[in-house]
Amino acid sequence: MVAVDDLLAEPARTELARMRAEVVERPGRVAVLFPSAARRVARGPGPSGDPTGTEGPTLDDLVRVELLRTLATALPPGGLAREVDALYDHGDADERRAVLRGLDALDTGAPEVAATARRLLADALRTNDTRLVAAASASGAQSLLDDHSWRQTVLKCLFVGVPLRLVAGMRERADAELARMCADFARERERAGRAVPADVHPLLGRFPRAPDQARPSGPDPR
Repeated sequence: MVAVDDLLAEPARTELARMRAEVVERPGRVAVLFPSAARRVARGPGPSGDPTGTEGPTLDDLVRVELLRTLATALPPGGLAREVDALYDHGDADERRAVLRGLDALDTGAPEVAATARRLLADALRTNDTRLVAAASASGAQSLLDDHSWRQTVLKCLFVGVPLRLVAGMRERADAELARMCADFARERERAGRAVPADVHPLLGRFPRAPDQARPSGPDPR
């Protein structure tokens, strides 16, 4: 992820430094600083240029991720997991998206943190908010999910229109079973007279002999 300091001008950079120092000194203050980060430091499109935060983190996402990164140095795993849980549960959609983007900054090797990451991913993927689904899908914490749960992430992206290229592990984890599931999804869409997402076809092309897979009849846009 891009270093947020490289994207900020003064006085925003100095303000972020103050907030980092405050988190180090008093970690509990993150509950106040996290919601105010966009107002106090920066908001708007990040490097992706997408102001919605679907294609990549916004500036305010990156500022909040930096606060999470700092928090992770100030608390033991159990305390960190509780604070991250609270920031997500009490946050608005923008704050929740930032927490999901920030999971990559946490040590998910710690069982407490890993459990929190799995819970937050599952919660985000139950929503139909494409920004939350995209942030959860792109997270490196997807590596914590078993193959079935990861495949469900891919299907959720298809249902809500999040591009499959954003899903973490897509190249390495896609398999014949995922291709079969996506082919079923595509056939159901066709039967309902609905368009099939274009990024299904390259995936099906990687596994042309997947068990029980029948290609959707729509054109392959490649």
